Amino acid sequence: MKTRFLVSYLLVFSLLWGGCRTTETPKPAAGSTRGAVGANGMVVSAHPEATRIGLEILKKGGNAYDAAVATGFALAVAFPVAGNIGGGGFLVYRKHNGEIGALDYREKAPAAATRDMYLDAQGNVRPDASTLGHLAVGVPGAVDGLFTMHQKLGSLSWAEVVQPSIDLAQKGVVLTEKEARGLNQTKEEFVRANKFPTHLVREKPWQQGDVLPLPELAKTLERIRDNGRAGFYEGETATLLVKEMNRGGGIISAQDLKNYQSVWRTPVTGSYKGYKVISMPPPSSGGVALVQLLKMVEPYDLSGWGWQSANTVHVMVEAERRVYADRATYLGDPDFFQVPVDKLLAPAYLRQRMSSLQMQNATPSDQIMAGKLLAYESDQTTHYSIVDKWGNAASITTTLNGNYGSKVVVEGAGFLLNNEMDDFSAKPGVPNMFGLIGGEANAIAPGKRMLSSMTPTIVEKEGQLHLVVGTPGGSTIITSVFQTVLNVLEHGMTMQEAVNAPRFHHQWLPDRIEPEPKAIASQVREELQKRGHQFQGRSAIGRVDGILRLPNGSWEGGADPRGDDAAAGY
Repeated sequence: MKTRFLVSYLLVFSLLWGGCRTTETPKPAAGSTRGAVGANGMVVSAHPEATRIGLEILKKGGNAYDAAVATGFALAVAFPVAGNIGGGGFLVYRKHNGEIGALDYREKAPAAATRDMYLDAQGNVRPDASTLGHLAVGVPGAVDGLFTMHQKLGSLSWAEVVQPSIDLAQKGVVLTEKEARGLNQTKEEFVRANKFPTHLVREKPWQQGDVLPLPELAKTLERIRDNGRAGFYEGETATLLVKEMNRGGGIISAQDLKNYQSVWRTPVTGSYKGYKVISMPPPSSGGVALVQLLKMVEPYDLSGWGWQSANTVHVMVEAERRVYADRATYLGDPDFFQVPVDKLLAPAYLRQRMSSLQMQNATPSDQIMAGKLLAYESDQTTHYSIVDKWGNAASITTTLNGNYGSKVVVEGAGFLLNNEMDDFSAKPGVPNMFGLIGGEANAIAPGKRMLSSMTPTIVEKEGQLHLVVGTPGGSTIITSVFQTVLNVLEHGMTMQEAVNAPRFHHQWLPDRIEPEPKAIASQVREELQKRGHQFQGRSAIGRVDGILRLPNGSWEGGADPRGDDAAAGY
């Protein structure tokens, strides 16, 4: 008893002393800025056209899941950098009656994949092998996922939710400044990865206002409209995809496509100060990591210390070190590896993980390994959040992995393919394109789903839908969602303020805090450096799109200004 009392006393003393020493950063004036507001529904996505199409489906009488399918296909047309039918994703849903669920339509390794397929004769990872070109491609899951979602949860006809994207593809997409710049910057990689001239490359640089023609993609979408899942995984589209694989040395076969199936999974759930958090289970690391992070920081007075104060950032970073170390060791495809979710989320385990935290000293990451359990990803992903007039909610994150995925376009079909194979551990201990370390749990195996950081999330308050949120951003997805949730729940921000707020990232290795240019005030950085933290600045982190329930029952949509994202309600 004496020992327990002494430990408790020292912890409280440490927190109070640290709180006295910290330099406060005034938080943004909460409640001064709101995003789009709608009483009957809200759609927030990475592109104005996709948001428009999703909202039209809601106005037509469709539910959140009809709008989710329509928005997903619209992003495949209007947002080629990440929207896709050649990749995969995750859905977390909550129906108006409180029913929750998760759909895993993550890509899978082809049957011909091998553990060491990206290593050279000396056992080293071959540059670009898992990121550029045909061999980097996992079996796409997006179309099967959208079709499976619609079969279980949709209310309008399949043709009704697919047709708007066909119309958009037939017209062509008017490029924004960001989209034109992205296509121009990727021109050389498109040329390297493809054996024919693609519609994404032209001699004259793309400019804002140019129309990107998409007639082949329109035909592909028509086959999906008319034949459902079989319109992609069988017939002409499948033939074109396999022909493309053979042309470039890829290994996806017709049987791989025919065999692909998305999987319904049980969401990861947890609590934070009375709120219920619902997120994606493995093969996403996002849900487990988010709940771990929230539970680790729950005992600390983040609100009292202030937004991005030295103490607040310190505690958040210390939690992130420990969670990303766990991620590298314990998380993978649950169909191939026994992922110890319950043990990773056990309160006693999380308290033990944080017991070494010292308020005035950073813990070097080389001193942190994965926790001892008893009994034992690009930035170019895209997220969209939807709520309908009945209170059904969809939180969906999909991805090609890197910018424009593998850069491979399927000739004759007009869509890009992912480079998700890089999300496996090509070699245990060697970082992937996002600097994430992986281990045996995420080694390559035929038919296996690669580990992801995608974190589509829903939060309940007193049994009612409260918050829908998610983001792209590779390894920064988890920390971006973590900060956005805390911005709302701890710091009283509106949805738009929470999305706008500058962000920072830490992922265990490399051992550094990576702030956006306006994140963490200079005097706070100085204090954190005295505690042993290292900094390396970076560009924008994530593109969070979220929806918040307002006190009057309306919905506020927050669209991230870091992209061309748009929120619209009615």
